[in-house]
Amino acid sequence: MRASGMGQEGGGVDDDRAMGDEPLAPSPMPLARDREAILSARGLGKSYPTATGALEVLADLDVDIYPGELVAVVGESGTGKSTLLHLLGALDRPTAGTVTFRGEDVFAKGDEALAAFRNRAIGFVFQFHHLLPEFTALENVGMPALIAGGTFASADARARALLGQLGLGGRLTHRPSQLSGGEQQRVAVARALMNEPGLVLMDEPSGNLDVKTAETLHDELKRLSRDADQAFVVVTHNPALAALADRVLTLEGGQLVERVEDRE
Repeated sequence: MRASGMGQEGGGVDDDRAMGDEPLAPSPMPLARDREAILSARGLGKSYPTATGALEVLADLDVDIYPGELVAVVGESGTGKSTLLHLLGALDRPTAGTVTFRGEDVFAKGDEALAAFRNRAIGFVFQFHHLLPEFTALENVGMPALIAGGTFASADARARALLGQLGLGGRLTHRPSQLSGGEQQRVAVARALMNEPGLVLMDEPSGNLDVKTAETLHDELKRLSRDADQAFVVVTHNPALAALADRVLTLEGGQLVERVEDRE
């Protein structure tokens, strides 16, 4: 999305601002667990070969994710939380089991079709935002749409809108090095939402942020999941983020466990 005249240079100091340029309207989309799951995993397993035999990380795991909900995945370090996200997002293939997205078997696809599926249907946000340093915030956000074959005009318009919603309307032409940590992470969130994915996967999205910035980001994630009727699955060690989730799933022994009492 490199083009002269794209964006309007914002002024002011490089700090974390309150998200959203306008007051937020009440969410129109209530949760409904009786709706059809957007993603389902059945018998999901993942193991890795080692010198002493196979190391099993996930074993016979089942999970359903519904539109409009924010799901937190918690657990001890090394239990396979990132591995789970990689499988749900089709970044890696499982050793066993299936993942279906809107009823379609994800891993029945070849590698090229799988890459197109990820670009179109899944949004990713990682602890380290992985923004391209030579591109502006606007260009970073719009890039997934261009990769998917969208026009420059439509990509530019949506990228501007998303950045505005996330309080970055005055930072469009700033490169990552000119943005604070919280601003960079918000750019990464906007990029993940660019192609209007049904499912957004996040791995410790606030792990490198200060408490105040993290809290603001958490509230924004909650709003986004409801307003756009998108499913968010967030791996986190942050109890404040887990407390905002509609469900908290604990990964232990290769399987996910939901403890209702944890939500009291």
